[in-house]
Amino acid sequence: MNTNFITQLTGALDAFKREGVYKQLNYLETPQSAHVRMEGRGDVLILSSNNYLGLCDEPSVVRGGKDALDRFGAGTGSVRFICGTFTIHRDLERALARFVGTESSLSYVSAWNANEGFTATVVEEGDYVISDALNHASIIDSIRLAKAITKCTSAVYKHSDMDDLKAKLHSEAARGARRRIIWTDGVFSMEGDIARLPDLIELARANDAIVVVDDSHGTGVLGAHGRGAAEHLGVLGDVDVITSTLGKAIGGAAGGFTASSAALTDYLTQRSRPQLFSNALPPTVAGSALAAVQFIEAHPERVATLHENARYFRGTITEAGFKPLAGDTPIVPIIVGETARAITMSEMMLKEGVFVTGFGYPVVPQGHARIRCQVSAGHTRDDLDFAVGVFKQVGKKLGII
Repeated sequence: MNTNFITQLTGALDAFKREGVYKQLNYLETPQSAHVRMEGRGDVLILSSNNYLGLCDEPSVVRGGKDALDRFGAGTGSVRFICGTFTIHRDLERALARFVGTESSLSYVSAWNANEGFTATVVEEGDYVISDALNHASIIDSIRLAKAITKCTSAVYKHSDMDDLKAKLHSEAARGARRRIIWTDGVFSMEGDIARLPDLIELARANDAIVVVDDSHGTGVLGAHGRGAAEHLGVLGDVDVITSTLGKAIGGAAGGFTASSAALTDYLTQRSRPQLFSNALPPTVAGSALAAVQFIEAHPERVATLHENARYFRGTITEAGFKPLAGDTPIVPIIVGETARAITMSEMMLKEGVFVTGFGYPVVPQGHARIRCQVSAGHTRDDLDFAVGVFKQVGKKLGII
């Protein structure tokens, strides 16, 4: 083993620890839920999970995975076009397309793969890709990969700034492009705000552009029926391409998908490298995700509870003296300044029984570190009141309130 390489890595890790930005893993002994048993800490309230609808341990969702395991076994053993694809994958993809309002969908082993699979496959030489400044890393890296493969060009528009986007669309590079693609998150995970989809679609139609939305934090979360940012904003069925995850509100296991026209999903099946060179989702994941979609469709009251909890928490944390970023989502970021302070605060919260994560540079800009709270339908009012009480206690000790 190369000792110089190990020494370099160890030095970098030691620097992370000195700077107070080193991340510790906490091990859970029970299923992801509003309350978990954490190794060495006992019962802990979770306020940092993407388990927005509380479906990670929902009995019907767990049973869906078990049934698929019994019926289809552990996995495909190879990629789908080589050895066959299970009917559970087709059933899941049909359900996902119906749910998000598209003609077709194609599943991937992760949402990251779905984003990479779309951009690096569809974008070609002469295309122009325009990305929101606060887009997720998977979108950013997918565009970088596409640029490395082809001679496409790209630009970044200021976050949710339609005037800047319009200027980019009217630029010489955009006007001369073969194809114009606007890439955006549906919900921006670090800010908790929602993309201006009606405006994006209007600009796209006026400039012969394609709108692609990663709705990972919107699917199962936004809209009266949890169908995502498009439903929430009244444009369901109008987005050209939607990518999303199965690893958050939809059961929380793993996986992702791309939803659009049948022509696009067929093209991705033929040419997308993450699809052609990776095994399909394990049947357990496909089965639990399908059960989760069916549960959400049958229980819109679970989505309503999530929305009520998010409004309640925003109100009570504001009354407590904190100033969360404004928004309509269950993501409630509280800005605390420096990265080390955010990590210290999250550690102090955990000691008091609330697991909530601090985020800092390079995930967010320097000086804008935050505690990102994520509310679930699984939380009770007592849970949320307890969390706010701990926030007040720790916030006073740190001089934040």
